[in-house]
Amino acid sequence: MRPELFRLFDVGFPSYFVLLLSGFLFATALGVLWARRIGQNPDVVVDLGLAMLLAGVAGSRILHVIADGHFWEYVHLCTDPAKVDWPFDRAECLSPAYDGVWDAERAICHPRNADCLAWAKFWAGGLTYYGGFIGATIAAVFLLRRDRFPFWKAADMAAFAIPTGLAFGRMGCLLAGCCFGAQTKLPWGLSFPPRSPASESQAKEHLLGSARMWSAPVHPTQIYESALSLAIAMTCLYVVHPRKRYDGQVFAAFLVLYAVARFAVEILRRDDRGGLVGLSTSQLIGLGLVVAAAIVHRTRAPARLAAS
Repeated sequence: MRPELFRLFDVGFPSYFVLLLSGFLFATALGVLWARRIGQNPDVVVDLGLAMLLAGVAGSRILHVIADGHFWEYVHLCTDPAKVDWPFDRAECLSPAYDGVWDAERAICHPRNADCLAWAKFWAGGLTYYGGFIGATIAAVFLLRRDRFPFWKAADMAAFAIPTGLAFGRMGCLLAGCCFGAQTKLPWGLSFPPRSPASESQAKEHLLGSARMWSAPVHPTQIYESALSLAIAMTCLYVVHPRKRYDGQVFAAFLVLYAVARFAVEILRRDDRGGLVGLSTSQLIGLGLVVAAAIVHRTRAPARLAAS
């Protein structure tokens, strides 16, 4: 676990955000090569990549704040920090690193000062893939129409570029310690260090004596999803794309493949993700995207490639 990948001029660079940015850059580079190959303007793809990065980060942060179960924490951090509980002991709470307020009666730590902008600090972590996907899609629709770029051809490109970039992002999750899985006795289970999200979650559920202990081995769900994302990218690029009958078919295949893979991985995850009726937020959104893929297939299948 390495939440901070490196420091430059005394500025720390979070692992998750660095690898997320690397994934976007790699996906954009793939898009540029693809655009040149089919005779389209690669500059449109560069502009599209930058716009999707900004819109994607905004969308992923907004969905995290709303749907990941931390909404009231952000509200209370702005309006009444005494209602926010930090999982620190007295020494950590009062240390210069946290400068919190120790509640001796409840033996709990609270933030000292209000922070009404905590919800917007995306560089500190707390981003959701589906929120980023929705935000980036909105930006893509607008820019592709503005530049008169074939939308469904670009969507098919995104079908292998997005999961390739996502594979980078999930390795950033691994380094940050977020998106961890359930306990396991399998030989590839990973233990995260003291004060990691996994240790704090297990201590909160009384599965661990203290958050200052190494976590019990858990499923490396970050690696699972990274590997599945690469498999989806290769399937879309080398299996579906050469055999497609209409523009948009590769994108529809990606929506279904990722939704199924993510649904399965979510069963093993144990971090806070929000949800409803026994399903996580991502599982619910995934079901909706499977329906969207079916609609794309139904409406696009009769069309000829030249018509798009």
